[in-house]
Amino acid sequence: MSQRYSVAHESDIDTLGTRVVTIENTEVALFRLSDGTIKALENRCPHKGGRLSEGMVCGNMVHCPLHDWKIHLTSGKVQAPDEGEVSAYLVEVDPPSGIVYVTI
Repeated sequence: MSQRYSVAHESDIDTLGTRVVTIENTEVALFRLSDGTIKALENRCPHKGGRLSEGMVCGNMVHCPLHDWKIHLTSGKVQAPDEGEVSAYLVEVDPPSGIVYVTI
């Protein structure tokens, strides 16, 4: 069963920046894209466990800082020719308050 968690305020995450939160013993990386949208992924590359929050975001992908694997910010799928997947989470921002919610 999924649950929604209040994890941050949107102003806590700079544009093109990241923030790491822990939800139910899972480290989650929040990425704020250039258009202001926020994406959330499990903060570990499926290859060698690199912290995705330390990677570079390019378009709709984050590049793992260890071996440059590219992971889609919405689906969590690794770009070919590499294979794998991380958990991607639903993010909602409450417009009046700016509170960021992640559903696990």
